[in-house]
This record gives sequence, structure tokens and C-alpha cells, in this order.
Amino acid sequence: MSESILKALMQLFAIIARPEDDLSEGDGDRRNVVESFLRQQLNQELVREYLKVFDYYYELYQEKQSEKSKTKKRTSSSSVRVLKICTQINEELTQQQKVVVMVRLFEFAKSEDGTITEQEMAFIATVVEVFFIPEEDFNRVYNFIFSNFDSLPTYDNVLVINDQEEYPDPNIRHIHWHSLQGEIRIIQVECANIYFLRYWGNEELYLNGHLIQKDKVFILNTGTSIRNPKLSPIYYSDIIARFSLDRIKEKIIFELKDVEYKFKGGKIGLQKMSFLMESGHLVGIMGASGAGKSTLLNVLNGSEAPSKGQVLINGIDIHREEEKVEGLIGFVSQDDLLIEELTVFQNLYYNAKLCFDNYSEEEIVAAVENMLISLGLNEIKDMVVGSPLNKKISGGQRKRLNIALELIREPSVLFLDEPTSGLSSRDSENILDLLKELTFKGKLVFVVIHQPSSDIFKMFDKLLILDTGGYLIYNGDPIESIIYFKSKVQHANWNESECTSCGNVNPEQVFNIVEANVLDEYGVPTRTRKTSPAEWYEFYNKSNQTEEKEVEIPETLPKNLFKIPGWFKQLKVFIQRDVLSKLANSQYMVINLFEAPVLAFLLAFIIKYYNVDVGNQYGYTLMDNCNLPVYLFMSVIVAFFVGLTVSAEEIIKDRKIQKRESFLNLSWGSYLMSKVVILLVLSAFQALVFVLIGNTILEIKGMYFQYWLVLFSTWVSANMLGLLISDSFKTVVTIYILIPFLVIPQIILSGIIVKYEKLNPNISSPSNIPIYGEVIVARWAYEALAVNQFKNNAYQRPFYYFDEAMSISDYKRNYWLRALQNKVSICERYLNNPVRNSDVEDALNILRNEIRREMTGVVASQIPFKYINQLDINSLNEEIIAALNTYFEQLRVYYVKLYNKSNAKKDSIISTNQRTEAAREKFLDIKRKYSNDALTEFVKNSNEMDRIIEYKGNLVQKIDPIYLLPESKFLRAHFYASSKQFFGVFFSTFWVNIVVIWLSTLALYAALYYRLLKRFLDFAENLFSKEKE
Repeated sequence: MSESILKALMQLFAIIARPEDDLSEGDGDRRNVVESFLRQQLNQELVREYLKVFDYYYELYQEKQSEKSKTKKRTSSSSVRVLKICTQINEELTQQQKVVVMVRLFEFAKSEDGTITEQEMAFIATVVEVFFIPEEDFNRVYNFIFSNFDSLPTYDNVLVINDQEEYPDPNIRHIHWHSLQGEIRIIQVECANIYFLRYWGNEELYLNGHLIQKDKVFILNTGTSIRNPKLSPIYYSDIIARFSLDRIKEKIIFELKDVEYKFKGGKIGLQKMSFLMESGHLVGIMGASGAGKSTLLNVLNGSEAPSKGQVLINGIDIHREEEKVEGLIGFVSQDDLLIEELTVFQNLYYNAKLCFDNYSEEEIVAAVENMLISLGLNEIKDMVVGSPLNKKISGGQRKRLNIALELIREPSVLFLDEPTSGLSSRDSENILDLLKELTFKGKLVFVVIHQPSSDIFKMFDKLLILDTGGYLIYNGDPIESIIYFKSKVQHANWNESECTSCGNVNPEQVFNIVEANVLDEYGVPTRTRKTSPAEWYEFYNKSNQTEEKEVEIPETLPKNLFKIPGWFKQLKVFIQRDVLSKLANSQYMVINLFEAPVLAFLLAFIIKYYNVDVGNQYGYTLMDNCNLPVYLFMSVIVAFFVGLTVSAEEIIKDRKIQKRESFLNLSWGSYLMSKVVILLVLSAFQALVFVLIGNTILEIKGMYFQYWLVLFSTWVSANMLGLLISDSFKTVVTIYILIPFLVIPQIILSGIIVKYEKLNPNISSPSNIPIYGEVIVARWAYEALAVNQFKNNAYQRPFYYFDEAMSISDYKRNYWLRALQNKVSICERYLNNPVRNSDVEDALNILRNEIRREMTGVVASQIPFKYINQLDINSLNEEIIAALNTYFEQLRVYYVKLYNKSNAKKDSIISTNQRTEAAREKFLDIKRKYSNDALTEFVKNSNEMDRIIEYKGNLVQKIDPIYLLPESKFLRAHFYASSKQFFGVFFSTFWVNIVVIWLSTLALYAALYYRLLKRFLDFAENLFSKEKE
């Protein structure tokens, strides 16, 4: 209180003093009341100073009121002065301080015979009226102070403590205190939520170490206890619990039964422990670092299942019957669980949308606003939360908002992990005040706390203390814990828990005792503890045996308004929330909106090559740009890389939010789908602007949709891969280290930088794409673009099938038939030479395989050869050799005709398009604008020196892969195949590759949905940790 308020209060006490009292008789007790009031506010020196102020005013007003002839006038003047003083100090006093002033005024005015004059009553009534203390509370306090103990209390909100096992009036709260002489009455003043004690009896009772004087009124502060050396103590929490019974409509019994917990590696996290907590209690969990506080909290809140034992809420096992306790448990992590880009209101609003499907929009907004007002956050509701490094709201406000996210759904049991860490002492006390208010509403609150102040320590109703190794070494009243541990080590002042002068408690005393080390002969502490954790655990178990009591377990669970929305509504909320957070992040938006167009511009502009020779009269043309294959390949790599990086943090950055929302049992599928929908839209936009800019600059005409579809498919596939690693790995650093390991194989193993047949022969094949190439998304995407660009451009499209037939004919006549005829020559030359039988057998094997393929292949002549089954060394003779030569001549004639026929048709089309000079120029212009020589070289493999090779008993075509049709009936084909078979039916490579990319995307989504990679990594980690042990 300020100096002016205290002086005003001294003046107020002096005015109310009874004028007829003689100074020598009446002011002794009254002065003691004033002194008692001042001791609650000030130190000893200031108490003496303000008592002098009181004495001055007391003498002054007594002198003025001693004039009997002017009594009425003086009384009126005093009333005005009382009114003026109260009005002056009203706004500066808290409600609790106002009630304390009222109580002290009553005590001050109370005479030895327990009466009060009308004048004094009028003065106090004036004070109460100005202080806006409700009349009901005024009357209760008056009856509490002036009633005697001979009769039952006639007022409510009172608690009686005595030796009677049952109180005569069942409507009055009662605590039985065995062997107590006399009676204690405690009243609650609801308007200020403050408690006062009055005792009548001859027992020596102590309130926090101070003797309780008979028939005097004492304030019950948080954490106080009433003690007697011969009697068991009564704690503040016991008293508050009795007053809270009426408010608690649905009781909660939270029970731990023989719980043990072991980490996955086998290390013990929690030793066997049991305890029981009831609703309306604030439970503190303390212990040294590594003692298992957070582990215990995770077991209690259902995040981790115990290795043995049960955690029960009203008899329901929270780990085995999760669906029954849905919505009853809330958890506030030590970490920030806020979406930093959203405002305070939006964080709470979208959380409420996920909790109350049964609320209308107006009801949700009202609930959010009421919660913000109750927690003092309404004034900052439109402020962006910000990150811890870029703070927009204070640390205390962040903590309150974190708590609000849980409180809005009103869980019956709330767990908080170090809610005061990093906060100022003032903010810490505000947080604990808030939690304490929750217990008054019947909630059960568990708080892990590290170094509480004295005031915070006193707020706890129960305290659990853990020692290193997960041993529970104390369960009881916080203040009593100091006495308990002092007594165990036989401290000299073991029965003192608080400072006798200031009333403060030092919780560090407990850990100083628990963790005390043995001293060596020089008085230096060693590393050996005086009392091991196991010994403290044994002490606790022995002392706890006598304290067990049976508690009636409620048959039903508390009701709650919590109701999660359906799958689609969750999806809608997730999308709205995520979109808003992304829109609020300006850096994220700028990068994702401009990354693709900038890369497209740079890539296309840099590789837009044309011949600068003066003889080039056309300038830039697509046909002469030798970098088009580079553009196709780099477009795919950009799509993969951007798609991967944009999604790699999507889930891991929400991991803390997911931890909080795991208590809501929301749909994992709807959350994932919200990410997919947003990334689909973003990828579609990025692919579109990339294609529009890149293709326009390079003047790639008429294929915008096809390019967009391929790049969009690649983008989405990379998105799924990014989401998968984002969910599976534990840190962002690990993910970004992993990204090169995912991108580089897409570059090397895509068949562009290094041809598949040029890779290590042990892991590659000259005839087919190796297995690892089949899982490379970049290969499927690039092949689709390259084949489509070559096959379906406006120039090549009319000639493609003619060129295909001509290519087949040319290969068969000039390379394939010659190779087979060489094999026939070998057979003929070594027919009767046993030494060269192996050469003959190899030659016959190739002849047999190739002729059979020619007879049955889908793109072969299918001309039969009647000696096909006699092509072996035992049946070979001159007749068969002659038949082979004849057969090959038939094939040559067939393919010559095929070539001539196709060439004639192609020439006819060319001639038609060149009838006039203008038509010829138009035709050539189409060629310059739509075809590309460099891409033609790639897809036709024109630079390959070996046009045909022999591999594993077969002849493998190396030239014109674009015209070679695959023989596999299930999609497998060589690189640049223009079409692929699926159960005998040919489909365009473009569409097959698109489908394959999307199927791989669906497979990645399935792995993400079922968290297969995460489970595998967790399994491997557990296996490794076990082997290490």
C-alpha cells in the first residue's frame, strides 16, 4: 500500500474509535488490532512509525469528541470525514484489502463484552458501502465476529472444526479434528475469495508458527496450516476442499496403481508408485533434473503407457479405454504450442472449432471472447503471436494463451509442464493464480515446476517429489514436506517450515537435504550422497503405509461439452488455419510465389541458344537450340526440388501443435489431406507459371498443358515425399541434410546425365532400365516430356508412324539381318568341327531366340520358320542352314517393301506441303519452330557407335529407341520407348508415365498415412539402442 493510503487508514481507525472510552482502558486492544493489521503489510520499523500516526489521530479525534455539547455535530463531521477517506482510497485497494479493512474495523470496534455501538456500526456501514462490499458478505462477517460459540452458526459459508465426529447441523461444513479442545470457525468471503479464522478454546494452536489468540480473527493465507505439537496438522488445502465441495458437481478421482515405466531401451524411468488425487486440487510435481518429472507427466496424461500398473480416472484406465476419457484430459507443454503466424484470437478460435462441433459459429466466437477476457488477453486478441525470437506478445501472455487453448474445452484434468519457466515472478504468480481458480471450479491440475517461489509453493494443495531414477519420495502437503525431510535427517529446528518473521518458505531446503553429499575428512563434499534415492523411497513407503484411506470412486465420468467435428469439417478447419498462417508469413508467400517464375526465367533465358553467325537469317529457332533436352531435364529437377523443399517442413513444424491436439483425438487423415490440398493448389500454380514463362521464352509451342501436367505430377510426387520425411524424422536439420540424398539420385539415375547402359554393368542392363531406375520419378517425368515433345510436335506428328516403320525396316535390314547371317556363317563354317561346338551353340541360341521373336513379336513380320525347333547342334545340317538363308532373304524383301511403302507415303505428305514456294516456306517454318535437332539426337541415340550389341543370347537394338516397341507386357521398357504395353495393349508413354507418377504418389501417401517409414525408423532406433546396451 502507498503511504497516503496507510495514513488514511490510520485516520479511519482513529475516527471509529469509541469516544466514551478512556485512553487508559480502551485503546490497548484496539491498538493491537491496528498493529496486527499493519504487520500484514509492513516491516517492524514501519509498523512502529504508523502506530505513531494512529496514536496522533486517535488522541486528536478523542479530544474533539470529548466535548459533550457538540456530540451530534462531531458525529456528523466524522461521518463526512469517513466518507471522504473511503472515497479517496477506494480505487487503490484490491477487493481482498477492502474486506480485510472491514474485518479489522469490526475487530477494532468490538468491545470487551462483544458489542458494537450504533455510531461505530454506522461508520463501518459507510465504509462498506463506499467499498462496494455486498450486503450479504457484510452481514456474514458481522455475525462471524460477534456471534458466540455456544450456539450453532446462523450464517452460511462457514466451516466448523472440532472434536465431534458428526456435527449437529448437516448443512454446515465440518472437519473432525481428533482431541481438539475448543472449536475453530472459518468463514469464506465470496466477493474477495478470502478466508478468516476464529478460535475459541484453551489449546495452543499455531498458524504458520504464530500462536492463535483466543477469539481473535486471523486471515488464512494460501499454504497456511494449523498445528499443535500433539495433534496432526490441518492444511489450507483441506479447508479449501471443504468449501469447494458445493461447487464440484462431478467428482474426479485420479488414481495411480502400482505404475512402473521403462524406456524403450530398457532403462527404468519411473519406479513403482501409487497415489490418489481428487478434484479441486492443485498438485505440484518437483524433482531434480532427470528425476522423471516430465516422464511421470506423460504417463499421467496418457502420452506414454506405463510398463506396469494402471492410471485411472474414476476407475477408467486412460491407456486401455482411451475413447471413454476423450476430452477429459488437457496438456500444456513447456514449449510454445502456438501457431506463430496467427493472431491470439485466431489461435484460440480454430482450436475451438476443432473442439465444439455442437456449437454454432456465434457460440464459438462468444466462447473464445469470454476466454480471452477471463485470461486478460482480450486487448491483444488481434495481435500476431510471433515467434520467441520475434516476439509480438509477452512471455506471460504466450503462457496464458497456451493455457487458454486447453481451458476453452474445459478438461476435467489439466497437466502443465513447467508453465512458469522463463517468466518473471509476477507473471509466474499470475499463471498459478489462474490455475488455482480452476481448482475452485472442481478441476484437478498437475503442474511440473522447477524452482517455485515461496508464494507459488504455498499455492499447491499437494506436492509430489521425485528423486533421481524415478523414485517417488514424497506425497503430501507442500509445507509439511520441509518438516518431513528435516525430521528424517534430525534437523535441529525440524518442526519449523517457515520463516518466523516473514512467513516465507524456501523449497530449496528440501533438495538441499535430499541431495546432500557426504563430506570427506577435510570437510569437502564428495560425490556420494548421504541418503540415496532408494533410501528416500523406502522412507516414503514406510511413512505412507499408515496414511492409506478408502475413497469412494464415482461410477460415472464428468460430462464435458467437447465434441470433435467430422472428417470433412476438420479438413475445412485445418485448411483455413493453414492458409491463414501461410498468408501471414510474407517471406513464405514471396518465395513460393516467385521461386518458380524466377527459376523458369533464369533457366530458359540462359539456355536460349542460337547461332550468331551472320549467315543465320532466321535468328533463334527451336530446331537449332541444342539445349532443349537440358531444359526438359532441369524443369523436372526444379519441379522435384521445389516440391520437396516446400513440403519438407510442413509436418515437422506442426509437431508441437500435433502433440497438443493429440488429446483431441482428431483425424490424422483430415490433417494430412489438408496439407495435400494446400500443396496441390500451390504446386499447380508453381508448375503453371514455370511452364508459361519457360516455354514462352524458349518458344515451345502448343504443349503448355502437357508440360504443366508432367511438371505438376512431379511437383505433387515430391510433395508427398517431403511430407513423408517431414513426418518420419525428428529434426529440421536432419531433413535438410537428407534432401541432397533424395535429389542427387534423381539427377544421376534418371538416365540423362549418364545413360543407364553406361552405368556399372553389375547394376545395369543394356536392354532394359534397371530396377532402381523404375523408382526414379525424374526418369518417368523426363521421358514423358522428351517422347511427347518429339513425337507429338506439329512437325513430327504426321510423319511419326512412317518414320517408325522406316526405322524398323532399316534396323532389320542393315543391322539385325547382317548379324544373324554372321551367326549362320559361323554355324556353316564349324558345322563338323567339334572343337568349335561352343561357338556354334552360341550362334544357334541367338538364331533361335531372334527368329522366335520375329515369328511372334507384335511389331515383327511374323513370317514362320518351320525349322525353329531344330536349331540345335544335334539337329543342325546343311538343309537347315540353307533354310535359314532363304528365310532371311524373305525377311529382307519384306522389310525393303515396308521401307519403300512408308517412305513413299512420307514423301507424298512432304510433296503436298511443298507444292508452292509459300507452302514450302510455311512447311520449313513449322519444322524450325516445332522440331528440335538436339532432342532428335537424344531420342534416336544417333551418336551411339554400336548400333546393335549381343547380350545374353539376344541382339539388342541401340539406335532409334524412340521407334522401338517394348516386348514386356507389363510396362517395363527401354528408355525413350514411345509406348508401353499393359497386358498386351499399347498405351502412349506420355500417359503411362503420368499414371505411374501418380501411382507412386499414392504409394507415398499410403506410407505417410500409415507412418510406415516412421515406424521403421523407430524400430531401427530401438533395435540399435538395445544392441548398444
